[in-house]
Amino acid sequence: MSSTRPTRNLSDAELEKVAGQFRLLGEPMRLKILQALCRKPLTVGEIVAATGATQPNISKHLALLAAARIVTRQKGGQFVYYGMSHPLTMKLCQLVHKELLKPS
Repeated sequence: MSSTRPTRNLSDAELEKVAGQFRLLGEPMRLKILQALCRKPLTVGEIVAATGATQPNISKHLALLAAARIVTRQKGGQFVYYGMSHPLTMKLCQLVHKELLKPS
């Protein structure tokens, strides 16, 4: 763990928000979607092609990610493009992955 410490303890409400974000990121398909979006914003059809999942499944996950403000939605002509709200989300995933690769 890092030696940096938070300046204060989080309140119960703040901890619940953080836990909710981790619950959302705990689903492999959502991580796969975010991995596809980390390069550039994509339409639902492009995300379906990148992940191999069905359109209804992707739409369900995108709705949850958008409601949590993890992804953004932007209308572009007749398409809606989904993108990453904060690059920090993918950085967090990369840090966890890097830590998992370390020998025990």
